[in-house]
Amino acid sequence: MLQISAISFAQSDSKPFTLEDVMKTRIFASSSVDGLKSMNDGVHYTTLSEDYRRIEKFSYKTGESVAMILNLDDFPDSKVRMIVDYEFSADENRLLIQSNYKPLYRRSFTADYYIYTIVDKKFTPLSENGMQQLATFSPDGNLVAFVRENNLFIADPAKGTEISVTTDGKANEIINGAPDWVYEEEFEFNKAFSWSSDSKKLAYMKFDERAVKMFNMTMFQGQKPALDENALYPSNSQFKYPKAGEDNSIVSVHIYNIESTNTLRVNVGQEKDQYIPRILFTTERNTLAILRLNRLQNKLEILKTNAGNGSSQVIYTEENKFYIDEGNFDNISFLPDGQHFVITSERDGWSHLYLYDLQGNMVKQLTSGNFDVTAVYGFDPVKNVFYYQAAGIMPSQREVYAVNMDGKAKMVSSRPGTNSADFSSTYKYYISTYSSASTPPVYTLHDASGKQIRVLEDNAGLRALLEEYNLSLKKFFTFNTSENVSLNGYVIYPPGFDSTRKYPVLMNQYSGPNSQEVLDSWGFGFDEYIAGQGYIVICVDPRGTGGRGEAFRKVTYLQLGKYETIDQIETAKYAASLPYVDGDRKGIWGWSYGGFISSSCMLKGNGTFKMGIAVAPVTNWRYYDNIYTERFMRKPQDNPEGYDQNSPLFFAGQLQGKLLLVHGTADDNVHVQNTLELSERLVQAGKQFDQMLYTNRNHGIYGGNTRMHLFTMIENYLKENL
Repeated sequence: MLQISAISFAQSDSKPFTLEDVMKTRIFASSSVDGLKSMNDGVHYTTLSEDYRRIEKFSYKTGESVAMILNLDDFPDSKVRMIVDYEFSADENRLLIQSNYKPLYRRSFTADYYIYTIVDKKFTPLSENGMQQLATFSPDGNLVAFVRENNLFIADPAKGTEISVTTDGKANEIINGAPDWVYEEEFEFNKAFSWSSDSKKLAYMKFDERAVKMFNMTMFQGQKPALDENALYPSNSQFKYPKAGEDNSIVSVHIYNIESTNTLRVNVGQEKDQYIPRILFTTERNTLAILRLNRLQNKLEILKTNAGNGSSQVIYTEENKFYIDEGNFDNISFLPDGQHFVITSERDGWSHLYLYDLQGNMVKQLTSGNFDVTAVYGFDPVKNVFYYQAAGIMPSQREVYAVNMDGKAKMVSSRPGTNSADFSSTYKYYISTYSSASTPPVYTLHDASGKQIRVLEDNAGLRALLEEYNLSLKKFFTFNTSENVSLNGYVIYPPGFDSTRKYPVLMNQYSGPNSQEVLDSWGFGFDEYIAGQGYIVICVDPRGTGGRGEAFRKVTYLQLGKYETIDQIETAKYAASLPYVDGDRKGIWGWSYGGFISSSCMLKGNGTFKMGIAVAPVTNWRYYDNIYTERFMRKPQDNPEGYDQNSPLFFAGQLQGKLLLVHGTADDNVHVQNTLELSERLVQAGKQFDQMLYTNRNHGIYGGNTRMHLFTMIENYLKENL
């Protein structure tokens, strides 16, 4: 058990900072390098300016600007007022510009897209027939595929024409080329189509969601933005949302032939109650890879599909006694030889890289050891090495590595903390993002061996600013619970910490499956502010969280909330044993999954906590979507005890202490139903509590003055009750 001690930036003459500094003016926000795109030659890159109006070309080697690709100041009459994102055509003579961004759900949005011809300095709208989604150049740069109103289209900018690949799209019935709500949220993607490498075929997914039950979300007039059409009578926002145990969309895969204009349907098997979490064309000509996952999400298959006739065969199968982690779906890389692919798997108890051939034979396990591979960067065919990120030293840190096809790995990054990499198109250079608990993000350019060439952004201004203020930063610790489980955490002490005094403790946690809050990376926000108000802030990653292998991560299978709640209660008891902690003044709070755990701790903690705050909590897993919930819990019909024994609803009568429930009424993710049903249980149990609903706000609870109001309320609740 490690004693925890303080680390601080604060000087004796430093000044305090306010909640407004953190949440409103955001004077402590770090600078970054945005909109970076590597160019074809591998020695130049482009960036998007902080005001989103200029795209500039730089040399990797010198860092000097070599060309201004686009400056909107040169086009005062253009409809393009801001560049949200951009994509180069294959020959890099044109840009696909995204403007007028309008969000739909977490990852989806509509936008107005424009083709910008660099030589002619001319903007052309991609389409005049309405806003688009997901516009993407074909590999040869001649065509653009996009989605509009649930149908898939292909535009030919040179001819000024567009054709409809599908015509059956209809709201809340059929979606082509884009995922439904639950796929977008839980399989973490928003583009459901893929171009073939020769630009002659376009594969896409079709979602038939007619059997999925409708969710109605009441929308009021509200403010910022005001929905004036709802001024007198609120309206219903309706969308399909499959809850645990309920029917999903039926997903099919189709391939459109550009030359013949024919569409064929791919054989993905007879089972309709399954998932297709990804489709992507491989580097082998005319071959489409389809990922197929069973409803229980414990069997993953890769289908090798002939794009000419739609036939398919299984080339990879993985089964897991718990579930297949969704992170594996994006960790598949088809190598340039067209004969091999690399995929991550937890088959030995840790997430590692495996090399397979396209006949389904495992060639080699590329990485091994008691650590998890946490990100995949890609393959350099010249040096024959694969780049990846891993928690190779300790769970709270991340390093960048290179491994050759013989399985010999080398660490490329050099600084302890959190390292990530963005490689150039030829893998000659990479831009490193590094931070630690005491170091704001530093962006540096390196060659592929890891040698630093120059600094792009070091946030020196932020570091100088921090020196002026009275604050302390994270200190990491480990302790053992009464069950002899080792847990990792961090603590933030009040500035001027005095070990002879007694301090109240506020525990902040998320606790969700495979998540990690205890990371040696930069973060500055509400935790640091609350520490400045005289509280010791503690955060611990309980069982079920990431970076520590499959056994630690998946122990929560079939009983989400059980071990996480136990471990957070154990954390509070450990904190109370410290000589400088006031054991009668312990509080806990969290958002989303963290709200689920904070409410569970208040109801099952037997008075351990004096106060708890649950923001947007899940209170019954039956209310949440089926892909996420069933991955960890199976269907409620198959695991009713696991659902009921870990639902705060069934323990409302055990509340001890002060509890604040907070929710946005337009939360499309964790519905306000969760908070309202817990409220009703508390009322009927005769328990007093506090509650705040935010009108028309989603799961993020922001807009106008909302976020400032929320954290002011949280601060006041702490000071009144802890």
